[in-house]
Amino acid sequence: MDTFVFFAVLIAAACHAGWNAFIKIRLDPFSVVALIAVASALIALPAMPIVGLPAFECWPYLIASMIFHFGYYIGLTEAYRTGDMGQVYPIARGSAPLMTASVSALFIGERLGVLPWVGIVILALGILLLSTHGGRDLTRIDRRTVGFALFTAVTICGYSLADGIGGRVAQSAHAYAVMLFILDGAMMLLFAIARRGPQIVPMVIPYWRVGLIAGALSLASYWIAIWAMSVAPIGMVAALRETSVLFGAAIAVVFLKEPVRAARLIAAILIVCGLVLIRVG
Repeated sequence: MDTFVFFAVLIAAACHAGWNAFIKIRLDPFSVVALIAVASALIALPAMPIVGLPAFECWPYLIASMIFHFGYYIGLTEAYRTGDMGQVYPIARGSAPLMTASVSALFIGERLGVLPWVGIVILALGILLLSTHGGRDLTRIDRRTVGFALFTAVTICGYSLADGIGGRVAQSAHAYAVMLFILDGAMMLLFAIARRGPQIVPMVIPYWRVGLIAGALSLASYWIAIWAMSVAPIGMVAALRETSVLFGAAIAVVFLKEPVRAARLIAAILIVCGLVLIRVG
């Protein structure tokens, strides 16, 4: 993989962990996710005249991505209702790399070399190790939390493939990314009002500054990822993006005061080893 693309995806991973950390503010997780999605759309909107509209051929992928993103938002917020960030985040993100790489190889013919495959497997093992020792004790993990986290992983695989292909056929990955965020934000606004009523709007307005910061991080994170998937293998980019769990674990420990466990160090070493193999492969 090209060095610039490699480090750009790592920056995207850091941004992704950053916006996820904001889900633990005083609002309930659903309201925060809706706020961030709408804020991302508002930030993306002024870019539309600059990047233009994506090609018509990408619209089926845009629609599929919106469906998967909708499931992602629901699964993530439901998992966060009962789980720690240090537990939910790695499960949700850790199961996705192997899913995405396998499906992209089977259905769109993307072939990775031996070293990248070994790197993806090692990286996934490190992420899953973080999930089993990152937050609550295993004996206290709520099955509902784990179920929603795994469901979230499936939706990550789905939207990664949809957006990787969509960004390629859109003639401009940037136009595709901007349109996706605008549509996602509009969808979440309508769903939030339908689910909670119009009163959700004044409830989240006091948090507009947090929403804009998190929205900007979310926009930057996935915009970079969509561009990267248009110039590099989708499975490889998706795996690299999941290194966000390292940043997420650091945020969980430093800012959210979640427990520190020795296994996190081993997991970090595995993830770094996976990164090296993906890079050299």
